[in-house]
Amino acid sequence: MKKLIYFDHAATTPVAAEVFGAMTPYFSEEFANPSTLYSFGQQARAAIDQARAQVARLIGAETDEIFFTSGATEADNWAITGVVQAREKKGNHIITSAIEHHAVLETCEALAKRGIIELTVLPVDADGLVDPEDVRRAVTDKTVLITIMHSNNEIGVIEPIREIGLIARERGITFHTDATQSVGKIPVDVTELGCNMLSLSAHKLYGPKGAGALYIRKGTRILPFMRGGAQENNRRAGTLNVPGIVGLGKAAELAASTMDAEAARERAMRDRLIAGILSNIPDSRLNGHAQKRLPNNVNVSIEGIEGESMILRLDFAGFCVSSGSACTSGSLEASHVLLAIGLPHELAHGSLRISLGRSNTEEDVDKFLETFPKVVSLLRSMSPVYNSCPVDFTAE
Repeated sequence: MKKLIYFDHAATTPVAAEVFGAMTPYFSEEFANPSTLYSFGQQARAAIDQARAQVARLIGAETDEIFFTSGATEADNWAITGVVQAREKKGNHIITSAIEHHAVLETCEALAKRGIIELTVLPVDADGLVDPEDVRRAVTDKTVLITIMHSNNEIGVIEPIREIGLIARERGITFHTDATQSVGKIPVDVTELGCNMLSLSAHKLYGPKGAGALYIRKGTRILPFMRGGAQENNRRAGTLNVPGIVGLGKAAELAASTMDAEAARERAMRDRLIAGILSNIPDSRLNGHAQKRLPNNVNVSIEGIEGESMILRLDFAGFCVSSGSACTSGSLEASHVLLAIGLPHELAHGSLRISLGRSNTEEDVDKFLETFPKVVSLLRSMSPVYNSCPVDFTAE
């Protein structure tokens, strides 16, 4: 059996042992509903309160500004629809960017299609960055929401959120940022960013799937996303997922204590991967800003071959990587993010995302840099659109 080298931490992360241990009692021992009044239920309520405080500390929020959800997709949907409904008397204009996660883009587009909102989708530059001045110019008297992601899930670019937050505050506009890829990897402080709302998800920071949170700054006008109960201070109905929320809280606590050292370690491996790929594979390019990117993200395009072919060959060699975001990895369409930064379709189709994590080592990087050029050479030798000489390649 080949050693599995997992290079897809942007898609999901394994549940950390400490997180799993914290969650376990709440499946079968401490199983009570936290909304009940008896002491058994209040033990679960105490665990929820602790998790809320742990998440709040990670992002510099107040404890009562954290609202638990089923994940970042729900948090994004809630942030957008809740503000549109709450501020409909002020206006109906939303500003977003062309590289947002589908949870943001599709929600905005659905509202626009129904005539509920007017939508401005801002372009990004060749590095994937939104220009804050484009945001300023797009604001109208009817603008009620700006939603720009903190960092991109495909190319790892970190956006100028603080500058955009200042613009939103000057004009009295609610500002939301999807920080799903950032939280737990780099410092994220809601006060410094100036956002009214922030989305995050447990499974991106070594917590469980199915748990997430929406930060809502005190005083932000937003209507509930789901109705049918008084949970989450009457803002999000439904029996709370106690094990998942406990896991999110523990994952947040772990991230706070390990983030700086882990980011430095992953950044060094990231830079080695980028340098090794670009120097050893002709007609390859880095996608996204070289410095303003997450410490664990590598996204490259390889001319003449398809991303899916690279994924399958690398899978056979023992590597888990992706092409585009996990949510659309089964789609044959080119990545909307790569098209937005100006890549032609053929290069966008030939993209590969490598996202590092806690389990990865320098030896993993060495193995990848040894294997990947051979994979590229083999695939190019079979490509009808790339003129290269066949090479002797045996996948190990």
